[in-house]
Amino acid sequence: MNQSDLIVVLGCTATGKTSVATRLASQCNGEIISADSRQVYRGMDVGTGKDLSEFTVDGEAIPYHLIDIVDAGEEYNVFQFQKDFLGAYEDIEQRQHQPILCGGTGMYLEAVLKGYRLIEIPQNDTLRKSLENKSDKELLSILKSHKTLHNTTDSVERDRMLRAIEIAQFEQENQDLINDFPKIKSTLFGINYERAILKNRITERLKHRFKHEGMIKEVEGLLQSGIASEKLKFYGLEYKLITQFILGEIDRKELFDKLNIAIHQFSKRQATWFRKMERNGFEINWIDGNLPLNEKVNVILDKIGE
Repeated sequence: MNQSDLIVVLGCTATGKTSVATRLASQCNGEIISADSRQVYRGMDVGTGKDLSEFTVDGEAIPYHLIDIVDAGEEYNVFQFQKDFLGAYEDIEQRQHQPILCGGTGMYLEAVLKGYRLIEIPQNDTLRKSLENKSDKELLSILKSHKTLHNTTDSVERDRMLRAIEIAQFEQENQDLINDFPKIKSTLFGINYERAILKNRITERLKHRFKHEGMIKEVEGLLQSGIASEKLKFYGLEYKLITQFILGEIDRKELFDKLNIAIHQFSKRQATWFRKMERNGFEINWIDGNLPLNEKVNVILDKIGE
């Protein structure tokens, strides 16, 4: 079956990615690598939708990686994710198991799939000093000499132009470092629902989490543990709005309504990111979310076995 070094299961929030990935793992001696920017945090379970119970299939524990690896309140970014992914991927490969990347954070997915190492590029004070007397027009000319401009905001704000020049120069001078990333043959599968159905799934899941899963209690516990309210707000969505509710900044009805809208908007941004990936050359094999779970898994197994 192993025609791909990496199987990827992606999709918007509330599409059931985890259940597909874990069931697939049980069928192909697989292990899950999470590509979710918030599930890395310990103690942030309900709001991030970890659904850890789904990592047991027919009594078998499915190994997973990059979940619960950072304390809540700390910061984690795409550079750290790429490094941690490689560690997990190489570990799984050494044991001759099937790596399955599962998640909906587009930036994290692309950090792996684009096949080049991301570097936290330091500020170059010497370069900045040499540019400080340049006009905006001169900076723009320098920037264009380094690269083709795709992001127009880089040419609008002076600080953005300086940073863009800094990054472009670093990349030109450190090609070996940036390209030092293993070429991973991957096959991508996306779980897809019609927008109206997905909207209903999101709202029903949110109601369930409020009623049965203790989402507010989770945030109360994080605040009581000493994590600053502003830090929790930084994590967005559930953690931002529930913190506002606990602090009395919004009432319960506002909390549900605003959170429901915010998650729908988040889902749309995810869908936009996946469409952009396709425009940029990634082939995503879309699977109808309405199919029974086993049929979704069989679609993947059949495709990988071709």
